[in-house]
Formats: sequence, C-alpha cells, structure tokens
Amino acid sequence: MWNNHLVAGSKVPQYHELMWPALQATKDLGGSATVREMNERAIELASVTEAQQSIPHGKDGRMSELEYRLHWARTHLKGIGALENSARGVWAITDHGRALTEAAMHHETKLWRDSLREQRLARRAAEEPSEEDEAIVTSWKDTLISRLLELPPEGFERLAQRLLREAGFVNVTVTGKSGDGGIDGVGTYRLSLVSFPIYFQCKRYKGVVTPGAVRDFRGAMAGRGEKGLLITTGSFTRDAQAEASRDGAPPVELIDGDRLCDLLREYRLGVDVHQRLEEDVLVNPAFFDEYDHTDSVVSASQ
Repeated sequence: MWNNHLVAGSKVPQYHELMWPALQATKDLGGSATVREMNERAIELASVTEAQQSIPHGKDGRMSELEYRLHWARTHLKGIGALENSARGVWAITDHGRALTEAAMHHETKLWRDSLREQRLARRAAEEPSEEDEAIVTSWKDTLISRLLELPPEGFERLAQRLLREAGFVNVTVTGKSGDGGIDGVGTYRLSLVSFPIYFQCKRYKGVVTPGAVRDFRGAMAGRGEKGLLITTGSFTRDAQAEASRDGAPPVELIDGDRLCDLLREYRLGVDVHQRLEEDVLVNPAFFDEYDHTDSVVSASQ
C-alpha cells in the first residue's frame, strides 16, 4: 500500500508520496473529480492525519501544505499524461493513467522531471526565464491574500458585506459586536420565491481552520438561523469540511482563501482583469522553396 512509506506524526507527505493516492482517488470517483473531491478522497486513501492537514503553506496560509503538495502531485500526473484537466477545473484520468502501475508512474515521473531539467538548463543558457524562475514570481492570489491580511477585522467584515451584496444577498448587516458569540453579520438570500437569513463569520486568518471553529460558529448560530457562511483567508482541513456538512447539524458553507480570491475576481472587487490578445506567429519555411531557384525567371526576363 502507498501509505506504508508516509511519515507518521505531523510531517506532511511529499508530493511524490501523494501522486498514487491522487490517481487512485480520481479513479474511485468515477474517472473525474473536482480538486476538492480528489483531495478529500486522496487524504482518506493516504491516511493523512488531522495534524498533517493543519500545517499551513507559506506566510499567508491561503492553503495548507498538504493542499499545496497535492497540487504538485496533480501537476506531475498531468505531466506524464496520467491526468488531464478542463478549463472548469475538473480533472479526469486518461487511458494511460488507468493502465499505470505505481512503479511505472514513479519511473515516468523521473523521466519527465529529467526532461524538464534539461529544458530549464537550455533556457538558462539562452537567458530565457524557466518555469522554475516564473514560479518564484508571486501569484496574484498571494498578493491579494497578503493585502487582505493587512485589513483590520472591521474592514474585512465590511468587505465580506460588500461581497455578499454583489453575490445577490440583501439586507446585509455587520453586527460589529465583540460579544456576539462569533457572529459577524447576517444577510438575506433570495432563491426564487423563497428567502432565508444566512449568518456569516469572517476569519482573517493565516492558518488552517479546524473542525472546532466550525462547531463554535454553529453553536453561535443556535436559536438564530439554520444556515451559516464561514469566510476565511486561510484554508479548511478535511475534517472541518466534513463537520460543515455533517448530517443532522445546520449546514455551514465554507469559503477558503482560494475561493475568496476567485469571488473577488469574479465581482471585480479589488481585482482588475485585463484581457490580452496574443498571436502565435509561425514561419513556414516551405513557402520560400520556390524562391530558392530563380535562374529560369531571370533568363525569361532578360
């Protein structure tokens, strides 16, 4: 089994240790999966502990270290042709991926990485930026999360209020009360002829949100409403996600830092998107073949 070599305790498995669970997770889910679905199943297959899930990645904690390494596991699986992904973020296993053994997967990954290394060396020799160099550049989401973390708690709550209004909520208010039991605000969401209140909590947070935070928020909602929304700049562990949708308990919708960035981009709140038209210019050497021999043309003109 692939989890035999995972390190016990709080050390997060390396990306190459997560590749096989990620591939098997996609297969188990019917051959395709969203990132969240794949992550949840891979975590289960790899027997990753809550402590391992709780370790944040980077300074802003927009995602956990485990999510970051699962991202690279998917990247490598795509690199060897075992997975493919659509523009809508759905990943699917290929015929090649279905036929792979674990040993063959690791062998092909080594060959692919060796090929990338040779390409990087060639680009550096030509003084062109490599994928590795470009990866160092801070992504727009990292920049956005860093700015959000600079906001005071009240400012982050008002931003959440604006976001919910843009998303179609009405009568959105921020409580602004320190003793309100973790409830930062409430808004009314209209769905066709039905409307209902949704309470929300904002966690301007660098780390990973655990099930305890979800339970505390649900407890604060008790007697007020049946639906909650927990917004954070960090990420949620798998157990926190399971707690949010636990049977028999009021549901809590979760918005992590990554999704928060996507929503701010969608509604153009502090994020400007500039469309660029790019052209691929290719030279067709064969076009010039007829101009390689001009003797007959010259003699005719004379």
